[in-house]
Amino acid sequence: MDLKATPLRLSTTAPGFEADFQRRLHWAADTDAAIESRVADILADVRQRGDAALLEYTARWDRLDVASMRELELTQAELKSAFDGLPTAQRDALQAAAQRVRSYHEAQKRANGESWSYRDEDGTLLGQKVTPLDRVGIYVPGGKAAYPSSVLMNAIPAHVAGVGEVIMVVPTPGGERNALVLAAAHIAGVTRAFTIGGAQAVAALAYGTATVGKVDKITGPGNAYVASAKRRVFGQVGIDMIAGPSEILVLADGSTPADWVAMDLFSQAEHDELAQSILLCPDAAYIDKVQAEIDRLLPGMPRADIIAKSLNGRGALIQTRSMEEACEISNRIAPEHLEVSSSDPHRWEPLLKHAGAIFLGAFTSESLGDYCAGPNHVLPTSGTARFSSPLGVYDFQKRSSLIEVSEAGAQVLGQIASVLAHGEGLQAHARAAEMRLKS
Repeated sequence: MDLKATPLRLSTTAPGFEADFQRRLHWAADTDAAIESRVADILADVRQRGDAALLEYTARWDRLDVASMRELELTQAELKSAFDGLPTAQRDALQAAAQRVRSYHEAQKRANGESWSYRDEDGTLLGQKVTPLDRVGIYVPGGKAAYPSSVLMNAIPAHVAGVGEVIMVVPTPGGERNALVLAAAHIAGVTRAFTIGGAQAVAALAYGTATVGKVDKITGPGNAYVASAKRRVFGQVGIDMIAGPSEILVLADGSTPADWVAMDLFSQAEHDELAQSILLCPDAAYIDKVQAEIDRLLPGMPRADIIAKSLNGRGALIQTRSMEEACEISNRIAPEHLEVSSSDPHRWEPLLKHAGAIFLGAFTSESLGDYCAGPNHVLPTSGTARFSSPLGVYDFQKRSSLIEVSEAGAQVLGQIASVLAHGEGLQAHARAAEMRLKS
């Protein structure tokens, strides 16, 4: 049977648009109760038994039956060997991508990642001290697919921020190690790497074991078990975000070749059946062309089945009244990836407020951002771009307020603090301030 991909066709002028639009956007983020229960058991077990539990779960699910955690830790020599063994083209591409990611995050750090302070008129010093986290853990998915780009996007900004130790965990089912992932760990400067995955790996990073050091923060994507585990350990450690299915939204004015836009929609749809690809365009004839290119290109795609399921279940081709209305709808969606596929993208960019990353112009395919443009590809999903930001240097730093009150400053501030503390019924607070007053 021939595969068909027919994204839902909508028009903002249709009477039922709003209801149809909301149904298409809806994604149930509820975690299966059985997964939640199993994850809770795994976290508790690893917290109690440490390495022994990790070895047991790794043998059960990744089919790696080893005697000690030492056999699950990748040495720096193994990471370098993986890099040295890559074809020249892959080595060069990995190094070029890593350099662009590093340059971008170094610029990010220079812009707003430094400590600062000032003294007011009475000599009191006020400021902020920015310091890196001591140790972070990065989760790299393994199994069905390998993501060396995720290694670069998580480890490099951590290093740029000044993190002392970066621990990578990556499942290797059946012992199959991906050379590109290991090579990326070498390029990115991963400090330690373990071939463990799942909720048990998250537990090891969050609580620490005899072999795996407890981290301050865990970043990186994973399956439902990993997402559930990250949610549960938050508070014990920091986390980057709980990621939902991948998303792309294309704003098109009809000037970009239709096959380019069709393939850009495919680029997210091929991730999984729940990924969402949406086109917003005021030109009905152009939308017809995009649908025709979807029909023409789909049979030649290796992941055609996944693409078809994604587009049929969650995709949409939406005709808008204007590009201005398309921008307004885009802000309501707050997509992970937003392509402004226009001959004049800078005309529309000021109207766009909410998106994980904005790709300007026909030549800026989302896939370039995924791999090598430089900005981070770990982005907020499921509408959380309304209040969240891409992963960056700032996620691996923390800020401490600096306060040094002069004797003269204490005379002014002490009076204010005394009044407010008495008002709150906290007499010791008031007395501590009053003791520093001259009279």
